[in-house]
Amino acid sequence: MLKQYFTDLAAYNCWADQKVIDWLSRVDEEQWKRANVSSFPSLRQTALHIASAEKIWVDFWMKANDPVYLSAEFTGTNEELLLIWKEASGSLAEFVKSHPEDRLTELVSFTYPNGRTGRMQYDHTFAHSINHSTYHRGQLVTLLRQAGYNKFSSIDLATYYIQQSVIS
Repeated sequence: MLKQYFTDLAAYNCWADQKVIDWLSRVDEEQWKRANVSSFPSLRQTALHIASAEKIWVDFWMKANDPVYLSAEFTGTNEELLLIWKEASGSLAEFVKSHPEDRLTELVSFTYPNGRTGRMQYDHTFAHSINHSTYHRGQLVTLLRQAGYNKFSSIDLATYYIQQSVIS
């Protein structure tokens, strides 16, 4: 049951990420860079933070050699950023789907952006990664509104579940 719940959350994360990616693909360069007061100073920096976090968690889970936070080195275009984010979101969902349920409590080693290291159970890191993305997607909605974008639809988990269910 827990694995199915995680698989559902990973699918929700992909769905919500794609909606935000679609919104971001419709804003102009000035809107991308407009300074705002939030956790990060712009749409671009917030989107980069989410993409970087989703990508790095998959790298930690897969025990990638020398994982690097995308946010520390990315200088590409907005379109490249959105593509990387979409790929990271899909990789997260694929990893969760293929991860054995009997290994959900295995410890995952990771490194924070400041270089400090840590270890947590896989299920805790997964829950954190989904919560983290949800938190910052909410900030992106606020930043998009401040930038003048207003063509939103709900990215709430309940909306996702309702849209995915077949109601007779």
